[in-house]
Amino acid sequence: MAGVTLKNVSKSYDGNAPVVRDVSLEIANGEFCVFVGPSGCGKSTLLRMVAGLEDITAGDMLIGEQRVNDLAPSERNVAMVFQNYALYPHMDVAANIAFGMGLAGHDKETIKSRVAKIAEMLQIERLLARRPRALSGGQRQRVAIGRALVRDPGVFLFDEPLSNLDAALRTQMRVEIARMHREYGKASTIYVTHDQVEALTLADKIVLLHTGDDVARYGSVAQVGSPMQLYNAPANRFVAGFIGSPKMNFIDVEVCGIAPQGVQVRTRRGDVLNAAVKPGALAVGGRATLGVRPEHVALCASHDADTIGCGVRWVEHLGDQTFAYLDGGEGEDLLARIDGTHAVRIDDAVRLHVPPQACHLFDADGRACERLGY
Repeated sequence: MAGVTLKNVSKSYDGNAPVVRDVSLEIANGEFCVFVGPSGCGKSTLLRMVAGLEDITAGDMLIGEQRVNDLAPSERNVAMVFQNYALYPHMDVAANIAFGMGLAGHDKETIKSRVAKIAEMLQIERLLARRPRALSGGQRQRVAIGRALVRDPGVFLFDEPLSNLDAALRTQMRVEIARMHREYGKASTIYVTHDQVEALTLADKIVLLHTGDDVARYGSVAQVGSPMQLYNAPANRFVAGFIGSPKMNFIDVEVCGIAPQGVQVRTRRGDVLNAAVKPGALAVGGRATLGVRPEHVALCASHDADTIGCGVRWVEHLGDQTFAYLDGGEGEDLLARIDGTHAVRIDDAVRLHVPPQACHLFDADGRACERLGY
């Protein structure tokens, strides 16, 4: 088995601006790493570079201790599951799974034994005689995974494998992929998705790639870390706005005080909030952005400390929880995720409590201040 190392890897086409920019990364043996980001950030291109389906413009890529820049895909000991499954329609499930082993020259008994073992792991034993047209989307996905697993690869690659499935089946297949990795976890796994729920639930390590207004950052790494590191301690506003569902609230503020216990800020409407963060480069009188997640705020009626005045614009009741869409004034739309029993109504005037320990603070360049306790 083998880990994957990327050293200052870049990719550009015909001398244009890079679509993957100076990526350095280590994926340990047996680790489940997810490349995530909005459309156009270069995550699938980066995966295809690992697979050998795209050339590397600059930098070095190693699988284990071997530099693989110039190796063909067949020489890299990787297996890939594509978005469209790419099953052979004229072959049954058993033949689809066994195809790679046949090309490699394995004997029939070895192939039969290996296919049976993989089919049992993926719970598709009863489907081995069927052809792809007789399978559901989830069953086809299992066959595609089986075809990759049967090769016993050192590196296992997924390119948005669940994007063609409906919501319920996506949830089921996330569980199946997590179970498969746990049972077969000797291979390093790289998984590409634009869906942060998949990233947060599957990954040991997340690599979030940049897009945004700054073209010079396209295709670069915004942050690498565990799911909870990116959730609790985003490195910048881009990460904070991408990770988390629903998205983080952002409030334009002015720094009005700095103390050992944190930074005090004032909103455009004059409400004062405290953020339990280290000030970093912030100074009194400077502008900043305060971020707080919808699940970390609460509605109240009093003018207590660390609250801001809001009007309720819309309410979504979802049973166990309610989403309250709020007008924070000065064009700032906010969202609170609250208990489903809360009796909030449209046009109510409320106070939004923003706990200091739940606050994130970003400077004018979008860099995050270090949160106290993280």
